[in-house]
Amino acid sequence: MVWQVIHIVELLCWAIIAVSAGYVVFFSLVSLFCKKTATRVANNEVYPPIDFLVIYPAYQEDAVIRRSVEAFLQQEYSHEHYRLVVVSDHMQPTTNQWLSSQPLTLMQPTFEKSSKAKALQYAMVECAHWKTENKNRKVVILDADNVVRPDFLSQLNAVCHHTNGVIQCHRTAKNTDNDIAALDGISEEINNTIFRRAHNQIGLSSALIGSGMCFDFDWFKEHVGHLSTAVEDRELEALIMRENIYIHYAEDIYVFDEKVSSDDNFQRQRLRWMTGQVQTFFSMIPYLPQAIRKGNINYIDKTLQQMLIPRSILVILLSVLSVIMTVLVPTWSIKWWVLFVCFAIALFIAIPSRLRSRTLLQRLDKFPMLAWKMIRNIGSIDKKNKDFIHTTHNK
Repeated sequence: MVWQVIHIVELLCWAIIAVSAGYVVFFSLVSLFCKKTATRVANNEVYPPIDFLVIYPAYQEDAVIRRSVEAFLQQEYSHEHYRLVVVSDHMQPTTNQWLSSQPLTLMQPTFEKSSKAKALQYAMVECAHWKTENKNRKVVILDADNVVRPDFLSQLNAVCHHTNGVIQCHRTAKNTDNDIAALDGISEEINNTIFRRAHNQIGLSSALIGSGMCFDFDWFKEHVGHLSTAVEDRELEALIMRENIYIHYAEDIYVFDEKVSSDDNFQRQRLRWMTGQVQTFFSMIPYLPQAIRKGNINYIDKTLQQMLIPRSILVILLSVLSVIMTVLVPTWSIKWWVLFVCFAIALFIAIPSRLRSRTLLQRLDKFPMLAWKMIRNIGSIDKKNKDFIHTTHNK
């Protein structure tokens, strides 16, 4: 009788874990076997210029904002058709003095409790009456550490003429200076494969990622006031999915992002993400029955994503439980090992071929420590806490 109860619990645990692992396996296979659907833009075609409002929210980002702004100001796109805004929140006077000397709009709000959402809301209030002759206006959100190429806005302008809805650019690592940063960059590329490219390949919306995002100006102005947590990208996703707006993944438009390079920053960043995942799940659940009735597949899919176990924790769970089952009841362990192997292969498929190297294997020795950091975060998750958790950057 006792072993029957244990077996039922074991099967239930396997089924719960299999949902998260199976989601990754399915979309990895989609990325491998389905045709790429990235928007192809003719190099010799001329597109009418769209007016872009580009916002850099910058909280204590003195170490990185200057390089990002200098790179952005090299845009080939006509300066008449974009407005660059930096929201300087608690940055040094010397940084603000330099920013004020550049061809951009510098905003210096003072928040009692800072957050990226508040910075975006402040910028949109200040720019609410931004006057342009062009009725086609977009808002672009970049993080303070994001560096883009000179043709960034030109490429984005072309894609905007080929697709409706929201655009998520291809955010990728700009630094691989140590093992943690390199693994963080690989993790982001796995996300790009599973939650962005593969989703678009079967007609589903891409996931947002917090920067390199492009929205319709009027839509964003109307909805930005609803943001209230430290994971504004997940909140925006929920709002977009409720209105059944499509999110296009612009795989060929790169936004270079600084990856975390210390284990403490990694832990803080993942705590913010994990807390946001739980908060978003509870906020999306009330609208799920309506989405099911209306056949809103994207909303259903995004709700399911909030239920998934983080991949790093999945790797640890699958490996540990497979070994335990092998010791206790070898016949029970077969399904665990099959799931573990399928999951491992899926992760390998999701890593871009350019990143699959012997160096990657050498860096995996840092993985158990990072996974342990994420497991420790579970006890710190507070679904009611909306405080902004800042990730510092290196100079």
